[in-house]
Amino acid sequence: MNFEDLQLAPAIVKAVREQGYETPTAIQAQAIPLILEGHDLLGGAQTGTGKTAAFVLPMLDKLSKGQAPQNKFGGIGIRALVLTPTRELAAQIEESVQSYGKFLELSSTVIFGGVGMNPQISRVRKGVDILVATPGRLLDLMGQGVLDLGQVQILVLDEADRMLDMGFIHDVKKVLAAVPRDKQSLLFSATFSDEIRDLAATLLKNPQSVQVTPRNTTVQRISQTIHPVGRGKKKALLAHIIQQHNWSQVLVFTRTKFGANNVAEFLTKNGIHAMALHGNKSQAARTQALGGFKSGDIRALVATDIAARGIDIDELPHVVNFDIPNVSEDYVHRIGRTGRA
Repeated sequence: MNFEDLQLAPAIVKAVREQGYETPTAIQAQAIPLILEGHDLLGGAQTGTGKTAAFVLPMLDKLSKGQAPQNKFGGIGIRALVLTPTRELAAQIEESVQSYGKFLELSSTVIFGGVGMNPQISRVRKGVDILVATPGRLLDLMGQGVLDLGQVQILVLDEADRMLDMGFIHDVKKVLAAVPRDKQSLLFSATFSDEIRDLAATLLKNPQSVQVTPRNTTVQRISQTIHPVGRGKKKALLAHIIQQHNWSQVLVFTRTKFGANNVAEFLTKNGIHAMALHGNKSQAARTQALGGFKSGDIRALVATDIAARGIDIDELPHVVNFDIPNVSEDYVHRIGRTGRA
């Protein structure tokens, strides 16, 4: 099967090919036809399965064939709203929208906290076809009366399990009250817990379900190794392993923000350029850390689970669990940063 077989617009297929993709992944092959047919969807997929394109491509296709309505400010009405739990994931989804929609006459923007609000206010008042947002900043703009969601036709909840974990479900329900009841809703989650199924039951109408992996399993092609060591020697062993194997890029997970800072500082003092990534960092610092890690200037990125959520780096070779997570779902998310499709 190729992307033409999915009945996507030629302009979208061309953009996908430019990104180097010829064959859809399992989640894409299953989800795209269902979304194009107008079904609500409950999609279960691990990281690295091509999940983002599974909803971005059909969303672009449907919007490109419709007419843009007008919002109450006289600008373009928002027809698609994508909600994500973190700033990093929101930025990456917007990047995918731009890449796959480059040959279409559609506009999009991303809004999240940690940066100035005024440019975002100006953008959403003028209107866009597609808005990617984190719940907190979206509610801020809604509260200021500068955002019109009355024309939304497609609503996407991405990483719904993390929305649940981070306490965003009440925010999501406030957003749902502001969008039309008659819309297409898509919910994606890396894990399929009973809580997610309960959430889906309240949000989705007669949904189709697509699940491309068993519940809470790890990506099969990832090799996993355990190094038994006393707590006091963990940092030294980590530095030794990185140096011994000459790892040029490694993502290290800690349970706390303090732990992330502590490990990053130790590695840097031992000749391994490292930076911490966690919720106390400013958006500028987070962006700088991610950019440096992707470019290779930073050898080790030490992160907490929430901060690392949604990090998408092609062919990330190594992930280290410096601290074991409290729940199995977080382990799946962590090691899913490597072994990408």
